[in-house]
Amino acid sequence: MTNVGRKPKPDQARTLVFDLLTQVNREGAYANLRLPELLEQSTLSERDRAFATELGYGTLRMQGKHDALIESTSDRPFAELDPGVVDILRMGIHQIFEMRVPDHAAVGETVEVARAKLGESKASFVNALLRKSSSNQDFYQKFESFDLDDENLLRNLSITYSHPEWEVKAFYDALRDWSEVRAQLQANNVPAVPQLIAWPGKSTVEELINEGGSRIGGTEFGVLSEKMPGKYLAIKERRAGVQDKGSQIIASIFLNTATSENQLSWLDMCAGPGGKAAALFWHLHEYRPDDQFTANEPLAHRAALVAQVIPPELVIQHPGENLVSRGVRYDRILVDAPCTGLGALRRRPEARWRRTQSDLKELIAIQKNLLNAAAELINENGIIAYVTCSPHLGETQGQILEFQRKHPEFHKVNVAQYLPDGNEEMLPNEDGTLQMWTHRNSTDSMFITLLQRAPAQP
Repeated sequence: MTNVGRKPKPDQARTLVFDLLTQVNREGAYANLRLPELLEQSTLSERDRAFATELGYGTLRMQGKHDALIESTSDRPFAELDPGVVDILRMGIHQIFEMRVPDHAAVGETVEVARAKLGESKASFVNALLRKSSSNQDFYQKFESFDLDDENLLRNLSITYSHPEWEVKAFYDALRDWSEVRAQLQANNVPAVPQLIAWPGKSTVEELINEGGSRIGGTEFGVLSEKMPGKYLAIKERRAGVQDKGSQIIASIFLNTATSENQLSWLDMCAGPGGKAAALFWHLHEYRPDDQFTANEPLAHRAALVAQVIPPELVIQHPGENLVSRGVRYDRILVDAPCTGLGALRRRPEARWRRTQSDLKELIAIQKNLLNAAAELINENGIIAYVTCSPHLGETQGQILEFQRKHPEFHKVNVAQYLPDGNEEMLPNEDGTLQMWTHRNSTDSMFITLLQRAPAQP
């Protein structure tokens, strides 16, 4: 390298992105929380902030694809590469192949960051590998120009769209159509535009629209944002929330099950961090003020978040599986269960790399226990809404089959009759459950089933 002896002059935006990658990949940080903090601490211009956001989130999202190129290009085994070198190579490759950055600038600017952060020796290796990679333009093409009947289809889809193979297989198990799987993978790689919800009695759709949003069809209180959510006064004052259209529809379906004027008691069993709890409570407070609402969250820090968006006295902190010990029963219970989160991969760029198949067994057991607890807590004729932000069959249909086998007194209620207006294209499954898909519905890929308890036989 000709730069030896010269003090590194790393670009601030790229340096910030390298710090983000390090903290997310090596220290367990969450990109959607950490990046705003890093940007707030920086002196970057709006243009550079936008560049850093695209580069940071994009690199995390597509790093599986970039790792395949690194592995094929490097003469050293991938597993033996320094973690910092791996992250900075990913960042450089993303600029070369996925952004509008000229190759010479992508290589040169990334190497400057490597010099400052990793030292001259590692920077020399980064320089050589990035230059070699930039000349390998046909590497990705051999993966992207495949037929859906290719014998290496699973691997090709995994590399091309940067998803672990087990996740690609999970999507196929649910969709049973490889062309739809491809469409879903593509949709997961398109960053979601922020979506807001006005909480009844606290804010209005009109207020949010006036500040820079537009109405979301198929929702009563949803607004598509044209700027960062934190710039809205109602968001700052906790009078409105940030919530995907899919979650808003879930809340509406659940609320629409209250078809009579009789007073009902409601429980959000796993309420943290509070998005659905706020949507439910403020709607009930405005339109069904005699109903009773309780939000339960086992974890203290998440319970504190819930208490920021609904009255704190309505928040309890209790293991969901042991709520029966309180001796309180409910007419409506939302079990928004912990899950793999495979339905929200477009929102959480690192999430696809955080979950593994080994997590499934533990999560499915938790979901099962929560459902069984809800069965003991629900009144006769009461309805349990079981919800996951995952289309994985083990967390959705498989979980419900097991529940009904153990609890034959429950039957599925067709979700179709409770869908909010404007969602005619959102067709429930034949069994009355609803599986949303990002590529079909422009929502997170959420699942909901309604389970009603039959009256006891005389």
